[in-house]
Amino acid sequence: MTDVGLIGAGAVGQTVGTLLASSGWCDTITVASGHGRSAAALVTDLEDMGQITGSHVRAVHADPAVMGSCDAIVVCLRAVFTNTATSDVRMAGLAANAPLIASLARQFTGYQGVVIVVTNPVDVMTRLFAEVSGCGTVLGVGSHTDTVRYRLTLARLLDVPVAAVQGHVIGEHGDHAVICASSTTVRGRPVRVPLQHVRDELRHRPRLINEGIGRIRSGPAGAAVAALTHALGLTDGVIELSAPWRGDWYGLPLRFTAGVPTVRLPPLSPGEAVQLQAAAAKLRTTYNRIAI
Repeated sequence: MTDVGLIGAGAVGQTVGTLLASSGWCDTITVASGHGRSAAALVTDLEDMGQITGSHVRAVHADPAVMGSCDAIVVCLRAVFTNTATSDVRMAGLAANAPLIASLARQFTGYQGVVIVVTNPVDVMTRLFAEVSGCGTVLGVGSHTDTVRYRLTLARLLDVPVAAVQGHVIGEHGDHAVICASSTTVRGRPVRVPLQHVRDELRHRPRLINEGIGRIRSGPAGAAVAALTHALGLTDGVIELSAPWRGDWYGLPLRFTAGVPTVRLPPLSPGEAVQLQAAAAKLRTTYNRIAI
């Protein structure tokens, strides 16, 4: 049996819950939120869906304090704040979200399961949860979403199937994301990447989603579930997640084999290496600013 704790019942949490309820591998979803009413409402909604679809997954409402027996925890918690930033948008939640994540992490001291963090700024919040809780397996989802968007964009620009494109976006899930153009291939062959066009599209996609439906939900939720299946040993393969490496935390390609991750950093051009160092320095400086 596989039990997943879901903390946060907003747009992303609701979508994660729906994906887990229809996954076929999850047995129980234990839902908590900053406002218990939203967690109870999500559980009720998932119960309705389960009856309609014939899902065997059981949804329950509980406090995070009882989630110690869960195999994994997905953290989608978000403070109430208005994001008015026009640049470095994901960093805007730092001051509001950091105290929530630190407080939650203290409740999971000694937790032995997998923790997947979605809350932005995700690279910083992932490190914060890991260092406050002391948990051994804490991963963030930002760079996987960026990588998927990159492959989609490049496939459309080159008029090839998405499956033909292999390439990564690493570093910060934000303005210091590093597009690994030098190692990108299409059908196994190197390709010239129209970098400015790609960067413009990667900036445009989140704005398009936010302006149209209010909040980005499906992409990050899908990334969280993909991270779960890899980290729980249900799927082997490479996925880009925020993780510790050489003293810093940022998005990296991780190869999972039976749930065990190994860093698989692609070859970087000199310019990409400098960009990655800049992303690491930015995230390190930001983390050191947090006063908890």
